[in-house]
Amino acid sequence: MVGGIDKQIYLPYKLADQLGFYKKYGVNVVLSTESNGGTGAEDAMASGQVDMAGAWYNHTIDFQVKGKAVEDVVQLSGAPGEREMCGTNSGVHSAADFAGKTLGVTDLGSGTDSLTKFLAAQKGLKSADFHRLAVGAGSIAIAAVKSGSAACVMTTQPTVTAMQKLGIAYSAIDLATTSGATTALGGAWPAAGVIALTSWVNSHRDATQRVVDALVATMHWINTHTATDIANALPPAYVQNSVISKADYISALSQDKGQFLPDGIMPAGGPKTVLAMEELIGSATSSVDLSTTFTNDFAIQANKVGGFSTTTTPAGAQG
Repeated sequence: MVGGIDKQIYLPYKLADQLGFYKKYGVNVVLSTESNGGTGAEDAMASGQVDMAGAWYNHTIDFQVKGKAVEDVVQLSGAPGEREMCGTNSGVHSAADFAGKTLGVTDLGSGTDSLTKFLAAQKGLKSADFHRLAVGAGSIAIAAVKSGSAACVMTTQPTVTAMQKLGIAYSAIDLATTSGATTALGGAWPAAGVIALTSWVNSHRDATQRVVDALVATMHWINTHTATDIANALPPAYVQNSVISKADYISALSQDKGQFLPDGIMPAGGPKTVLAMEELIGSATSSVDLSTTFTNDFAIQANKVGGFSTTTTPAGAQG
C-alpha cells in the first residue's frame, strides 16, 4: 500500500509496474493506495493488512519508539517532495509566521505533520502555538486553502501546481528538492521508501530482494529519462485531471525530479537528520538504534544484479 499512489513523490511504485519491472524480476506485486480518512499505509503494513508500505522512512523511527521493529529496505528519495503552500492572503513566508495559524497536514501523526512541527520548532514555536488540520491531498487540500480553513497546507505535486494555477497559494517553504530540504531541514531528508516489519523481511528475503531489484531498476530509469518520458509511461489518470494538465504535470516533475535518488541507497547523514527532527519535536530520543531502521544490503545487491553503478554515499550503521 502506498501513501497516495498518484502523488509525484510516490510515482516509482506505479512506474515500476508500468515498465514491467516487477514481472521482469519475478515478483507479483499488488499495489493499493491509502484513502483520505482511511488507514495509513504504514499502519496497514504494521497490522498485517499488507506486506510492505510505500511510505516515509521516519515511520521506522516512530515504530521503534513504540516497540515495533520496522525497517526501510530501499530508499527512493532524498527529500520529502513537499512544499508549504500558503494562501495568497495568509502572510506566511517562513515557519516563524505559523504562530496563531491553522496549518494543513496530510493527517495527524503523518510525515507532513512531523515536518510541520519541526519547521515550527526550529523557529522556537511549540505545537500549542498553532493548529494542525488533517486535509489529505488533492481537492480536499485545495478546498482547505480556498475556504480559508487552513492558512497553509504541506502538500506535493501535482496539488502544488494546481494551487498555483488557481492563483490561491504560493510556495513559502521548499522541501521538494534535495537542495531545498538541506537548506530547510539541515541535511538530506530521506522520505519515500519501502518499509516492512523486520520479521516479515527476515522470513521473505527473496521476495524483498526482488521488489528492491525492480525499484532500483526503476530509479535508474527515472535518472536517465525526462519528465516527459516518465509522464508518458504512467497511466493518464495519474498525470492529468480536472485541475492539472499533462503539461503542468511534466513541468512540475521537471522542477522537482531532483528529489529522487538514482540507486535506491539510503544516503549518508539522512537517518541522523530525520532522527534530529524526531528528537526536536519530542517524538524520539537519542536512544533510538538507527542501524535497525534501514538496510542498504538489498539495494547494494540490486545494483550489482542490474549491472548499475552507484553514486549515493551509503549511510553507515549510525546513519
